[in-house]
Amino acid sequence: MLKDIKTIFERDPAARSVLEVVLTYSGLHALWLYRIARFLMKMHLLLLARFVSQFGKFLTGIEIHPRAKIGHNFFIDHGMSVVIGETAEIGDNVTIYQGVTLGGTGKEKGKRHPTIGHNVVIGAGAKILGNIHIGNNVKIGANAVVLKSVPDDSTVVGVPGEIVRIKGENPLELVQTQDLPDPVMEKIEQLQKEIDEFRRQCERWRKEK
Repeated sequence: MLKDIKTIFERDPAARSVLEVVLTYSGLHALWLYRIARFLMKMHLLLLARFVSQFGKFLTGIEIHPRAKIGHNFFIDHGMSVVIGETAEIGDNVTIYQGVTLGGTGKEKGKRHPTIGHNVVIGAGAKILGNIHIGNNVKIGANAVVLKSVPDDSTVVGVPGEIVRIKGENPLELVQTQDLPDPVMEKIEQLQKEIDEFRRQCERWRKEK
């Protein structure tokens, strides 16, 4: 519990006192209730575990399934409307903001929620859906909808989510330009072929006359 409080002070510059954090941080309350629910789940007290989980949702607006796996130094900032699904896995040193969903697509069984690596930041309103893997040191932009796995050291934004940075570089700049098609040049070449063919036709008509 002390480690959870320390994590908040490390990541939230608005935190002023331990008493304030303990009494007013809903993300901290949700995490502690999740741990109680997970303990009960491991003791095979399934109904009681789900009751504690739903009580935590009612109290904080944050829903964490007791079967979800969460690593060390997890921080939920603000937290309202956060949903973490049953088979979601979260690594160490992860920060998520309000409105984040680690959910399923509704089409899968078994492992149907995402796996989040270490040192990941997920912006407000982001949706990460399905059995995909988010690598280490990844940043997910606010309101992004991520449906595909993301490699380490990446930044993802947009709907659907697109990688805009890999290790600090634009992924398009990592591809050699000569390997990319040039639609303008292709159009010019096609027009030149049509002009050449027209000239040949004109030459034939001239000779026939």
